[in-house]
Amino acid sequence: MSRSRWSFLALVAPAVLSLAACGRLFPPPPPAGEPVALSKAQAAVTWTDRWGGTLELRPDGTYTADRACADDSRESGSGTWSQERADEAGGTRITVEYETVFTDYEVLRKDGTLKLWVWIGDPDDGELCVLAAPAR
Repeated sequence: MSRSRWSFLALVAPAVLSLAACGRLFPPPPPAGEPVALSKAQAAVTWTDRWGGTLELRPDGTYTADRACADDSRESGSGTWSQERADEAGGTRITVEYETVFTDYEVLRKDGTLKLWVWIGDPDDGELCVLAAPAR
């Protein structure tokens, strides 16, 4: 192998290994569960994240949040929300209009538990925001 190829490998290999170790090359998968279609009435519950934040969605399209996880921050306040079909699999996307950011949550069901989820920041960072609905 020529000297220039060794130099190139010496520069590139550590960068690739570092990125792989940080999860930057392959973001982790979304949470387990199946996409589910929800009506506005079904989505209108108080969702809770693992840090104790809450997002109360009301049937009239308004919400109240208390430190709820969102796509790049924790949000508190009130405003409006909407829902729409998210994909061909029949899932639902819920959009919450926070004061500083719009967050599009995907809806999943796993073992009877409904979840809203979105990446926190860049998906390569690997952290998920997951809010669960109360058991019914």
